[in-house]
Amino acid sequence: MNPRRSGHALTTRLAALFALLCFALLAALGVFLYRELEQQLTLRDDAALINRVEQIRALLQDENTMELVRAKPALFANMLGNREALLVLRFAGQAPLIEVNPGAMPIPELAPLPPQAPLTLAAVRHTVDANGVPFIALAASARSEDPRRPLQIIAGRAMSERTHMLAQYRERILLSAAAGALLAALAALALVRRSLRPLGELARQTGHIGISNLAARLDGAGAPRELALLVDAFNAMLERLANGFTRLSQVSADMAHDLRTPIANLLGQTEVALSQPRSSDYYETLLASNHEELQRLARMTDNMLFLARADNADNAIACASLPLHDELLRQADYFEGPAEERGLRIAIAIGGDSGADTGAAIQAEDGGAGAAAGAGAAATNPASVWADPMLLRRALANLLANAVRHADAGSTITLSAQVDAAGARLTVCNHGATIAPEHLARLFDRFYRADPARQDSAESSGLGLSIVRTVMALHHGRCEAGSEAGLTRFTLRFPPRVG
Repeated sequence: MNPRRSGHALTTRLAALFALLCFALLAALGVFLYRELEQQLTLRDDAALINRVEQIRALLQDENTMELVRAKPALFANMLGNREALLVLRFAGQAPLIEVNPGAMPIPELAPLPPQAPLTLAAVRHTVDANGVPFIALAASARSEDPRRPLQIIAGRAMSERTHMLAQYRERILLSAAAGALLAALAALALVRRSLRPLGELARQTGHIGISNLAARLDGAGAPRELALLVDAFNAMLERLANGFTRLSQVSADMAHDLRTPIANLLGQTEVALSQPRSSDYYETLLASNHEELQRLARMTDNMLFLARADNADNAIACASLPLHDELLRQADYFEGPAEERGLRIAIAIGGDSGADTGAAIQAEDGGAGAAAGAGAAATNPASVWADPMLLRRALANLLANAVRHADAGSTITLSAQVDAAGARLTVCNHGATIAPEHLARLFDRFYRADPARQDSAESSGLGLSIVRTVMALHHGRCEAGSEAGLTRFTLRFPPRVG
């Protein structure tokens, strides 16, 4: 599915939300003003009705006015001035003296206020007629010639004109709010499109980045500050991808090169063997040679699988407190045979200098004595390291195998360990050819060889030191290499235990 069709565009949604917000605000403002206007009109109409009744009540205090009421009631009709007004003058229980009702409105039944009672807004009665039009009315009494018979005044008015005016006002409020929201939407659409133009430019730049130009980076010039973090994060991601792709390409090329040698050997030897009949001794020798090549392929495959799993792991390793002397003694025992073949001596030093030949020693010619010395030293060296047992042993084994392979015959390989507030430091030191400084930084890269001419394809896969670096990364530690004056050191630095 095209992501552009899976939902509305961001600009459209922002413009619609802005328009909706503007409509709500304008409508709320219109409703507020409408209520205020309606209240003011109601107060004005109520006051006008009270004023009219007070005027009539004052006129009726004059005896001549009563004569006019009987003689010329039309004068009072002219006082009302429109067809929405109602006026009734009557004595209680008698027919009206004056009834002005051009709209034929029903006369409300109201209890009139006493002649001396003041007229207030609270006395005005609000109702709605049969057509739904608001109607206001007020009843009051006025003194007459006979104090026992006050004259009743009933005045009222239908608010149809006001209702019509308010309806028009409501319509204008809605139209104004809708027009304002539409204008706001158009303005928001233009502003959002303008504001998102840098994002479109970044998208265009991103679309041109591929495998062929991973070195390209996004240009954040002119982009708003809000996008600066995105540009920096994306460029950092491109840097990681470029580095990873470069490493992957180098690993693939190196792996293809390393696999080609044993495979070529297997094919060449097999083709020679099949070219003519051979003796059984020849075939045994051939199978032994092929077995060595197949072992190297198996080790290389196993190492590559380990590195692949470590690169994709979530760093959840099973760490424990491991006695350093026991771990170093275990490795020395394991490599006693290969060391003896080259006349090498393996020494263990706990808490001493990495180059010193102190502590428990395991000699090729006397493994039992070395083990006993190691046991005695273990009792007095409680130093430990917080690490995963299997990963620690694999890293130490790779370093010790590398030292046995490259140490000068008859020399001593020293395994040393120190523990302080900064953590544990394990060092493998051997005497041999000095490694040039330009090679030290890359020794832990996959398939990297400081001296390819000395590399024996039957013994090394070129991944041992890379596995060491991966193991240390899983422990949040680091590995270091140093070589000078014929002395080469590989150091593993483990951080202290937390918690």
